[in-house]
Amino acid sequence: MIRACALVLAVAVAGCASQAADRAAQDDVRKAGSTLPRVVSINPCVDAVLMQVAEPGQIAAISHYSQDPRATSIPLEQARRFAATSGTAEEVVAQAPDIVIAGAHVAPATIAALHRMHIRLVQIGVPESIAESQEQIRTIAAAVHQRQRGERLVARIDAAVRAASAQQGSTPAALIWQGGGLVPGEGTLASELLSRTGYRNMSPAYGFKRWDVLPLEHLVARPPQVLLSVGAEDSNDRMLRHPVLAGLRQAIAVRRYPERLLHCGGPTIIDAVGHLARIRRAL
Repeated sequence: MIRACALVLAVAVAGCASQAADRAAQDDVRKAGSTLPRVVSINPCVDAVLMQVAEPGQIAAISHYSQDPRATSIPLEQARRFAATSGTAEEVVAQAPDIVIAGAHVAPATIAALHRMHIRLVQIGVPESIAESQEQIRTIAAAVHQRQRGERLVARIDAAVRAASAQQGSTPAALIWQGGGLVPGEGTLASELLSRTGYRNMSPAYGFKRWDVLPLEHLVARPPQVLLSVGAEDSNDRMLRHPVLAGLRQAIAVRRYPERLLHCGGPTIIDAVGHLARIRRAL
């Protein structure tokens, strides 16, 4: 009888110890989660990366541009799940973040306020290549303590670029043309995306710099084979609706290039190379 009671007691003690260990493990997980830094982004391109690498609970606020249909690089329904700021010092500090990630240009008042509050500021410039964009992803992922997620996003970009690469055939001369005639030249991310997907950027043939304005006269004299028109279909831009351009549609392929694909790297590269590859295959 005594031995039986002792056995029951031992089992009960072991069960309690096991439950205590489970509770301790759950507490450790919760504590580990609570140590992940809270981040405020005041740049729409950074927002797009954070959606891929950060836990939603880490994102205290995003840029107000990401909630604007004309400027967002992420789905609106996703952007509207988060608070948004215009990047003022008062708005950012009110979110009590551990870190703020911004573009290359930040208001001096915001920088001073972050410094006074001992809030870390990470600034990300405009990437000029796929490799530079991938390094920025690693920087953002490291800042929010999510390095593995950053590496997975980098791998997805590599896979998308490989899938969109042209293995054979001609390289049609192409031009990405924004409203007002602004075009990206060599040394830009847009130019590398064209090259990787089987096009030849026509901009250097005009003697242009990294970003330059293309007059209609140049376009008429030396038209590209493919004109990738940036902006909405209902754009009221005067140059996009010029009669001369309408006449050129018989000689060149005019295709739409969504504006959101032009200004950001990160996961936007995946959509951009896919879009460019589909256009080229359908030519």
